[in-house]
Amino acid sequence: MSDEKPTQVPPAGKPEGVPEKPVAERSMDDKPASDTSIADKSQHDKSIIVSDDPGPLPPHQDLDVVDVRTGMFGASSSGDTSGYGGLVRRVAVPGATQRPYGGWFDSAADSLERSLETAGLAEALEKVVVHRGEITFHIRREHLRSVMQTLRDDLQLRFEFCSGVGGVHFPHHSGAELHAVYHLLSMTHNRRIRVEVTCPEADPHIPSVVGVYPTNDWHERETYDFFGIVFDGHPALTRIEMPDDWPGHPQRKDYPLGGIPVEYKGAVIAPPDQRRAYS
Repeated sequence: MSDEKPTQVPPAGKPEGVPEKPVAERSMDDKPASDTSIADKSQHDKSIIVSDDPGPLPPHQDLDVVDVRTGMFGASSSGDTSGYGGLVRRVAVPGATQRPYGGWFDSAADSLERSLETAGLAEALEKVVVHRGEITFHIRREHLRSVMQTLRDDLQLRFEFCSGVGGVHFPHHSGAELHAVYHLLSMTHNRRIRVEVTCPEADPHIPSVVGVYPTNDWHERETYDFFGIVFDGHPALTRIEMPDDWPGHPQRKDYPLGGIPVEYKGAVIAPPDQRRAYS
């Protein structure tokens, strides 16, 4: 028996005898479209900075620019000593995905769209984003409660469990600065989806879904506490982490990094751009 290993067939377009590199080692020009990531696209467009490296991007999906970042750390005064004070870059996240979504995503989306059309709520679904093997349904806030009840009760969907809601703040995403993100699980079909809703800072109101998913009671309170999103219809929307008279919402991006009295010690921490003086 021969000990010779079979010759590896070179991929299309490669010279004879040159094996294909692993995906992680290919250059951007060698990668097929299915392996192209948002990070790769940002390499070609130096004005784009990727928000937490979203990873592989389907060829039928674009980028949504949600913010504009200036400087390295956001400091606007002499406190930015990084040398990048004049840097201006766009912050992008995956945008709407075009069909086919792949796997069971298409059947779940079909079921939701069909149920919403039957209920006269076809406009409730704003867009669908598929990314990193997960699907997110972006819903218009005025229809959130009806959509959540559909996701729970429809026999083809049956997302019986909502593990909570969290907030996201994009200060420069005009008209949609605040995001509420819900994670749903179907124990019947062993599937997970995400539902996302936005609202402007000037009108930070989103309907409460406690009547559909009672476990969201304390999660909505926490999101209200940290991000200032008001969940209309919540049975007792009060702070849950910060003292009742605490000013502001600490997890917003425009919340001061320092200079806030430490309530239990009476100390004051100066903001980072005021801790030193630079000439």
